Amino acid sequence: MSGSLEGRLLVSRPELHDPNFDGTITLLLEHSSAGAFGLVLNRPLDAPMTDAFSGWEDLVGLPSAIFEGGPVQRNGLVVLGFGAATGPLPLGLTSVDLDAQPEFVRGGGIERVRIFAGYAGWGGGQLEGELAMGAWWVTDACVDDVLTSKPEDLWSTVLWRSGGDLKWFAHFPDDPSLN
Repeated sequence: MSGSLEGRLLVSRPELHDPNFDGTITLLLEHSSAGAFGLVLNRPLDAPMTDAFSGWEDLVGLPSAIFEGGPVQRNGLVVLGFGAATGPLPLGLTSVDLDAQPEFVRGGGIERVRIFAGYAGWGGGQLEGELAMGAWWVTDACVDDVLTSKPEDLWSTVLWRSGGDLKWFAHFPDDPSLN
């Protein structure tokens, strides 16, 4: 491996026909020779926040939903927070304990959270193999990608912002034969 991709985005290429990652933007939170761990940022679930986590709505923002973080352990939750206090994760993010009271989390400098069910994971060398096969584009990330209020537009937004050849794919149709 030439270098860690921690803190970067994996953008699924149109020819990646894996239903787990088709049309996704994945933030890599860890990446080493042992493997990689990330969260899909643009798949809100139909599970409203108010049903599951009363009191967290103000911190979650819009859309007020739990997100599908990836195909691994979908019954487990990962919560990312961002605010005045810089966290140890890429982009200044921090993990947040949902057992804590929302007021305590706000008092700790966290202004926004996003809740993910499941995660994306790769064993040692697996992601590198997928990159070599051309399954992903790798691009820079920003906090707005994690906390976007328009996750349905994130794939196009990231590609457009990345410029160069990637910009051409920003409005790639779901079915190119209809273009």
